[in-house]
Order: sequence, then C-alpha cells, then structure tokens
Amino acid sequence: MPSRPAILMSLGEFELIERFFARAGERARVAGRRADVVAGIGDDAAVLRVPEGAELVAATDTLIAGVHFPVDTAPDAIGHKALAVNLSDLAAMGAEPAWAMLALTLPEADEAWLGEFARGFLALAGRHRVALVGGDTTRGPLSITVQALGWVPRGSALRRAGAHPGDHLYVTGTLGDAALALEGLRGTRRVPRAVLAALRRRLDRPEPRIGAGLALRGVASAAIDVSDGLLADAGHLARAGGVGITVWPQALPRSADYRTASNGEEDWEAALSGGDDYELCFSVPPGREEALRALGCPVTRIGVVEAGSGVRCLRRDGSPLHPAQVGYTHFPGAQT
Repeated sequence: MPSRPAILMSLGEFELIERFFARAGERARVAGRRADVVAGIGDDAAVLRVPEGAELVAATDTLIAGVHFPVDTAPDAIGHKALAVNLSDLAAMGAEPAWAMLALTLPEADEAWLGEFARGFLALAGRHRVALVGGDTTRGPLSITVQALGWVPRGSALRRAGAHPGDHLYVTGTLGDAALALEGLRGTRRVPRAVLAALRRRLDRPEPRIGAGLALRGVASAAIDVSDGLLADAGHLARAGGVGITVWPQALPRSADYRTASNGEEDWEAALSGGDDYELCFSVPPGREEALRALGCPVTRIGVVEAGSGVRCLRRDGSPLHPAQVGYTHFPGAQT
C-alpha cells in the first residue's frame, strides 16, 4: 500500500488495515485455507499462485452509499454485499473464487462501523474460501470497491456470447424481491412490515450462486448474473450472441413475499426490470437440461433463444408485454 504524507484519520490508515483486515487475513492464510497466497496484505502488491492449466478471472464493482445501498444499511450487510456482488460476477463466469482486494473510502474511521463491516465481509469470504490479499483506504464520501479474483480450467469460462437459436433460457432462484424492497423503503409501494423485512434481506444480503456457476461449466452456452434487471441483462446475452430472446413473464419465479407485496398476479415489473437479484440467467442447448439437477438451487425455464435480435416479452396467449422500463442504468440514454 502506498505511503501517505500524513495520517488521514484519527485511527490511522495502516493501523486501520492491520486491526480490521490484515490480522484476520493472516489468520485465514496461516490456517491453510489459501496456500496459493504467496504474499498478501503487508506488501506493495499481492503475489498469488494460479493453478497450472488455469486462467485468471477478475471482477470489480464499486458500491456507493445512497446508490447501491440505502444509507441506513447495517455495516455488516454492506460488507457482505460489497463482496457478494463481485462473487456473483465470478459465478456467472463459472469461476472458482480465490482472492479479493478491497478499497475503502470512509468519511471517518468509525471503529464500531469498521468492525461490523469487516465482520460481514470476512464471514462471506470465509464461506467461499476467499482470501483478502490487499487494497487501500482513503478519506471521502462512503464508497467501497472490491476486486474479486478466481480461476477456471483453461478454455472453460462461461461467457455472455454463445447462445444459439433453439437454446432454452433459465434463471436461478427468484426475481424481484430486492426491487420491491426498495419500493417499500421509498414509500412508492405499500408493503406489510414483516414482508418488507424479508424482502430487504434479499436486497442487503444477496447470495452469490457460486456452486451453480461451477456446475454450469460445459452445460450453459451463455451466462450472466442478473444485477441491472432481467430484461437488461438478457439483452446483453442477445447482443453478445447475435440472437433474439423471448421471455415469458408468467413463467418468472417469484417468491411468496413478492406475491404478497405485489399488485396482482400480473405484477411482473419488478421481476422483469428491478435488478439487484444477483441470480444467474443462462441459456442451455436442448438435451442438456438433465445436468441442471446438479446446480443445487431452484432453476426455472423462463424463455427461449431465437433468430433475430433484442429481447421481447410474450404472455401465454401470445400477446406482447411492454414493460415500463428495461432495467437500471447509471447513465440514462447511454449505450450499455
């Protein structure tokens, strides 16, 4: 980590790193959980040993207070989510997670906040055998950037490109809970308190589908994680593969809490366009569906890949559905 001309915070940058992250990372390394960390926190850069015959997979995401999480979000939930969204990207590539780097921008060195944040981050890291191997801290408005790194056997990474006409479109888990939580918190939708609490757990603590991503290697023809909304992310698969995709709204998997909070059976908007689901959306050629039993999580067929371009929604009676929005974008009007 680079030196600073002066201590940035009352706690001190290097004391902060040592107290909340380095000791925990060192304990994990000494415990033998990641023997492939040659040098981690404490040097200018990490030295990592990639398995022979493997390719490195890297993902980076930044979370900003008030944009990616409500400002009142519990710090341990922020720590969890900051890592989870990156692990979700690795899952979508079929990668085995291994290491992470963390860059924290903090308004002040609040020791209680940092302790809880580190607890949430490191708990998820421990569950997936991810070693924290470096990063940076600085002073400013709260934001968190994480880089997660993993590996795949050479030539086996899942990609957005690869879907072909005739492939079936699937999604893991359920969709729309996080979007409904935001609507409830903002007061744009009336949601019973107990239901809102359950929906918010999906918003604050997404679970990356690592096992499913690993099981999809050699099975899925294309894959992506659903972060900006199903239609937006399915659109990425369509563009990358040069194909069209039809989604069946009535087939979308929705939780019991979603149905309680919805405005009727045909309230599909949050599931189609809401985002923050961190489920996997993927295409599978006919004849490979039996392999989906190994994913270890619920899987639902929600559409089909066709010749053409773009994404369309069709009801069971064949009539088109035109959602009010496709998904989230930080820069409306920009090409994504």
